[in-house]
Amino acid sequence: MTLVALLGFAVGIVLALTGAGGGILAVPLLVFGAGLSMAEAGPIGLLAVGLAASLGAGMGLRSGTVRYKAALLVAAAGVLCSPLGLWLAQRMPNRPLTAVFAVVLLYVALRAWRRSRCTGDAPPERGKPPPCRLDTTRGKLNWTAPCARALCWSGLVAGGLSGLLGVGGGFVMVPALQRFTDLGTQSVLATSLAVIALVSMAGVAASAATGHLQWPVAVPFAFGALAGMGAGRLVAARLPAARLQQGFALVSALVAVALLVRATA
Repeated sequence: MTLVALLGFAVGIVLALTGAGGGILAVPLLVFGAGLSMAEAGPIGLLAVGLAASLGAGMGLRSGTVRYKAALLVAAAGVLCSPLGLWLAQRMPNRPLTAVFAVVLLYVALRAWRRSRCTGDAPPERGKPPPCRLDTTRGKLNWTAPCARALCWSGLVAGGLSGLLGVGGGFVMVPALQRFTDLGTQSVLATSLAVIALVSMAGVAASAATGHLQWPVAVPFAFGALAGMGAGRLVAARLPAARLQQGFALVSALVAVALLVRATA
């Protein structure tokens, strides 16, 4: 189990250096390093990502940057769809599931590379106001039917991918919140972490209840990830964010290609 703990430690470092989206590398590491199938690795990756996201969400709640009502609404939609993704993952052949994961990972790599090339923290220009707008006097979102509808759809997509691929869904939630709300960067990240934590833990619970979670592998992997996150946070602030994102993008692209080769071999 030492190898599994080291793999978790590596995932924790990636999470600390690149953000919650870095947890998408947990499943490939388990596939290549521990010899698990995609369906076996998914719930274990969810556990590690969910624990890490819970830590980040707790910090966001203390600082007041989590929009908890939005997070609960999105997470509720995600929890409804996550069991469907889990059901599909347990019944889909390993090679097609690996290929789907590789395509998603390539998308994440491309998005990380594009983000690394952007300068400044200014939000993207919008053609029209987003459906979810923040009331600056109350410090809360103004709830409308289009706002609730947009957030629910985002949660359904994130939850389905969470159950199917064993990912937290940060690569879905962050751009969705940036597109559908006018929240600041820190609030978007903190709210996304809260959603990831809730949806991931629901997926872990469903996997455990159906007997698809291998606890002897999951426990050392999760503890290794938490240790890696603690170690990574000590050095994250000293490293240039753009270079970290570029490194993450390149590693993700290489892993995606390796998964495609495995799926077609």
